[in-house]
Amino acid sequence: MRILLTTMLLLSSAAQAGPFASGNAETGKKLFEQSHCNHCHVQMVGGDGSEVFTRPEHKVRSASQLIKQINFCGGNAGVNLSAQDEQNLGAYLNQRYYKLP
Repeated sequence: MRILLTTMLLLSSAAQAGPFASGNAETGKKLFEQSHCNHCHVQMVGGDGSEVFTRPEHKVRSASQLIKQINFCGGNAGVNLSAQDEQNLGAYLNQRYYKLP
């Protein structure tokens, strides 16, 4: 019985980790806010800026596309991102908007 419970717990944790398992969504949220990412998004789409993530024609359909978009946006904003920053932002954006498998 213990083995079954342990296995279920491990599988559940892995399923929740998603494509950004090494990222921390809370740290990503702070980075998103500190870097003023949404300022550009508001200029692009208006409102609170979240439509950039939720519009039907959004570009991101996979984790690798999200990392590319994060780097594109970071470059435009003059923000230097580490690989860990990318994972943290990816974890936050995926948790909040994308729900990528």
